[in-house]
Amino acid sequence: MLGLMQDRQLLISSLIEHAARYHPDVEIVSRTCEGPIVRTTWAEVRSRAARLSKALLRMGIKPGDRVATLAWNTHRHLELYFAVSGIGAVLHTVNPRLFPEQIDYILNHAESRVLFFDVTFGALAKDLRAKLGKVERFVAMTDAAHLTDDLIGCEAYEDLVATEDDVFEWPQFDERTASSLCYTSGTTGNPKGVLYSHRSTVLHSFTACAADGLRLSSADSVLLAVPLFHVNAWGIPYAAAMCGAKLVLPGPQLDGRSLFDIAVAEACNFSLGVPTVWLGFFKHVDDTPGIDLSQLQLERVVIGGSAAPRAIIERFQRDFGVFVIHAWGMSETSPLATIGNLLPKHRTASPDDKIAVQTKQGRAIYGVELRIRGEDGDALAHDGAVAGDLLVRGPWVASGYFRGEGGDVLDAEGWFATGDVAKIDADGYVQLTDRSKDVIKSGGEWISSIDLENAAMAHPGVAEAAVIGVHHPKWQERPLMIVVPKAGPAPTREELLDFLAGRVAKWWLPDDIAFVDTLPHTATGKLQKTKLREQFRDHRLPS
Repeated sequence: MLGLMQDRQLLISSLIEHAARYHPDVEIVSRTCEGPIVRTTWAEVRSRAARLSKALLRMGIKPGDRVATLAWNTHRHLELYFAVSGIGAVLHTVNPRLFPEQIDYILNHAESRVLFFDVTFGALAKDLRAKLGKVERFVAMTDAAHLTDDLIGCEAYEDLVATEDDVFEWPQFDERTASSLCYTSGTTGNPKGVLYSHRSTVLHSFTACAADGLRLSSADSVLLAVPLFHVNAWGIPYAAAMCGAKLVLPGPQLDGRSLFDIAVAEACNFSLGVPTVWLGFFKHVDDTPGIDLSQLQLERVVIGGSAAPRAIIERFQRDFGVFVIHAWGMSETSPLATIGNLLPKHRTASPDDKIAVQTKQGRAIYGVELRIRGEDGDALAHDGAVAGDLLVRGPWVASGYFRGEGGDVLDAEGWFATGDVAKIDADGYVQLTDRSKDVIKSGGEWISSIDLENAAMAHPGVAEAAVIGVHHPKWQERPLMIVVPKAGPAPTREELLDFLAGRVAKWWLPDDIAFVDTLPHTATGKLQKTKLREQFRDHRLPS
């Protein structure tokens, strides 16, 4: 027997319609690439997205066609989120921080028909034009007055919007229709496309708005420091429309000073970003004598993309009174899979014990199932002690990659292997110990590079740290720590080893420590350990 409920499709267009109807005057604040700050509202976003949808239809864009973007966090990029998917086409956000060769590959692999780009990427778009056989039209996300010589032959975004009216009824179609396409970072081999659906996106948005999720609501002013080209900005544009939150979009200015200033100016109480963003935020505070932290109204910060060091979590709590929500996911999980809120049992815990929980990556949210598997393929206990390969499945977890790249990615029971090594405790909290390719295997035992990095980051003289395994004739591998010191007197090798000795097991201690000016990062802010392994492949450990 079927239930007698209406069968309405879960479509992204329903999110923007809801926001425009019930939160019409809530602001969207955007720093543009041209410089000025533009203020719009959810009602205006809906109006301009409808106009843009009609322009796309006039171009001949059909359901399933890919429409690409090379753009920062601005109101125009947000409008594209709803305009493209709303007509059944696929929004293809491309990371502009990738190498031109990777961008070329991604755009051609996706066969995107239109490329929208910010004026800051005008030269890049010009260089790519001859290589992009499938891209028929290039649209600069600006007005006609800002079409420079680099942009000859391109259309102006504002002209497209101005030629249409906003009287538009969104088409209805199957909620399993593809909505957006993001490519993985491509640390090994070519990047692979993750193709999201309207259904997966709307379900994912419910989680971000849930009290045990990110607690996003109409009471929030959200500083969106995670890029719109990075896994759909962790789903926040959709979730913000669902609940009517205010969005503050910093455009290309993601330096610490710009983020601090706009957070103060817009009374932001909630923000999201990768650890490197917050390191820059702290550096601005440290470099600005007499800065008035009381102006800052931040209450919650979500950190993801890579593991948040305990030092960052402690400093947010100590110096800013900000609660850090540690979250974990990946492109293939839309990306939210675990979220690090505290349980009622933690209310009476000591501050140190609470932070110990926050350093973990959180618990599975409804809709996501987790499992850890041993080297023999058997499921391992969730006892917080044993580590294994982390598997995931759920309604917003990828079942495969675009165009079948990578072959079958699910096992016989539908589990997706994340490539992470993790422990899961009795309360369900996940603690990542490494990427499976980064774990250090020493004498038959595993050493967590993440735990070593977090321990080093607690030293006041360490700005950033990375740990890799290097060959050892007896133990197979031993840890080498690579450190970027803070400005001022740098810690010595011996000082750091003494500092670590009280924080990790003795046999985990690095065999050597190297000091560098910078560490390589991927385009999404993760440590690029493949480059470090190449750089230090001939490093000889002390005898």
